[in-house]
Amino acid sequence: MSMSREQVLKELGIAPAWRLKQQPASVAVGEAADMDRGSRIRQMDWTQLKEAVANCTACDLHKTRTQGVIGVGDEQAEWLIIGEAPGADEDAQGEPFVGQAGKLLDAMLAAIGLKRGENVYIANVLKSRPPGNRNPAPEEVAACMPYLERQIQLIQPKIIIALGRFAVQSLLDTEEAIARLRGRVHRYQGIPLVVTYHPAYLLRNLPDKEKAWEDLCLARETMAKLK
Repeated sequence: MSMSREQVLKELGIAPAWRLKQQPASVAVGEAADMDRGSRIRQMDWTQLKEAVANCTACDLHKTRTQGVIGVGDEQAEWLIIGEAPGADEDAQGEPFVGQAGKLLDAMLAAIGLKRGENVYIANVLKSRPPGNRNPAPEEVAACMPYLERQIQLIQPKIIIALGRFAVQSLLDTEEAIARLRGRVHRYQGIPLVVTYHPAYLLRNLPDKEKAWEDLCLARETMAKLK
């Protein structure tokens, strides 16, 4: 017995054209806008990217932030450090990791022979501070990821260190906890990626500093092998 065209499409898991056309126009327009925005960001140079972050209104965080915080450091660095989001000090000064967590990060970098601004670039997943330093919302991460992805393309780092749960989970597209992910080298678009705890977390959980040191040593050993 022969099947109708609609039955064949159903068997193949394909919706007939008349059903596809019934999708809400707002959904189609929204998806097209997201794709168009992503395409534009992927073509930006550093100047354009900085301007885009400074004037971004892609999520509601622009209503409460002081300024967008794109990142700081050597724009051709071999080492890329990625955190989660700006805090109050970062929002005020326009530079990531400038508070107590920033001082600890500088000490962590110094421990493996690195210095802020010298062959190191520091950025966050979110470019705008969430009110009250709350956790980033999924739609906020989604809005900011194209900026971070373009930064990585422009920098072309040899290694990435991801600091904190949201940075780690966003870059690796996973919900696994840091405790289960640390201790081995991951890959982000072919780039070696080492995960560790956020300095702000380490300030509250001093015993885990030893684990963070192990992670930094792993990153240093990985870089040495690359050279």
